Amino acid sequence: MAEFTLPANSIIKKNGQIYRAPNGATNIRTFKIYRWEPDTGENPRYDTYEIDMDQCGPMVLDALIKIKNEVDTTLAFRRSCREGICGSCAMNIGGENTLACTKAIEDFKGTIDISPLPHMQVVKDLIPDLTHFYAQYASIKPWLQSDTPAPPDKERLQSIEDRTELDGLYECILCACCSTSCPSYWWNSERYLGPAALLQANRWIKDSRDEATGERLDALEDPFKVYRCHTIMNCTQACPKGLNPAKAIAEIKLKMAERQL
Repeated sequence: MAEFTLPANSIIKKNGQIYRAPNGATNIRTFKIYRWEPDTGENPRYDTYEIDMDQCGPMVLDALIKIKNEVDTTLAFRRSCREGICGSCAMNIGGENTLACTKAIEDFKGTIDISPLPHMQVVKDLIPDLTHFYAQYASIKPWLQSDTPAPPDKERLQSIEDRTELDGLYECILCACCSTSCPSYWWNSERYLGPAALLQANRWIKDSRDEATGERLDALEDPFKVYRCHTIMNCTQACPKGLNPAKAIAEIKLKMAERQL
């Protein structure tokens, strides 16, 4: 195992503030949460919060909201739907990229460590900067492209079989759990599109109503955009929606190979 020495200004304080549970609390869970305030110039730290679970909901997001509302109002994180649909509350919980709103506290034993998604610039505390991630998503042109006009006042119809081809693709919520679990994306994110964007690209490549398949494959024909994927399956394991980005990337590679024959 290699050991690396970080610069002095990169040291994370392991022991920051400790917030004790109220007197009389008997059902206590401890959360150790990554904290970083960019305006102070201080190093990141982990603050410790003891929460009375008799006064808290069952999900990790419930604990974060309780901390924010009742214990430490300076804690920053994203959240919205609380139903595993928006992807806002994606973070690393207990070493796993997942959604705080669908991750049960009882799934963990002992102290629960919570950090922002790995290998992303941090805006503050648990909030990663997703600017580049969304720019990559926009680059695959995630909308229907067709030169054939649809009949007036009608949908672009699709057979049941063709619609089934989109299952396992359209459900992606762009939470970034998969991309931030991928070592290739960590080291090549400026050029490799990553699992999330490529799964979305495959969703439009496989859509029978889209007429830009050739152009989409041309845009992906690059040594880095697709082929930095080495199929280690971290993305599939990390996806909180149970999708398989690695399979989607393999299907894109196959289509690229088939049109070369």
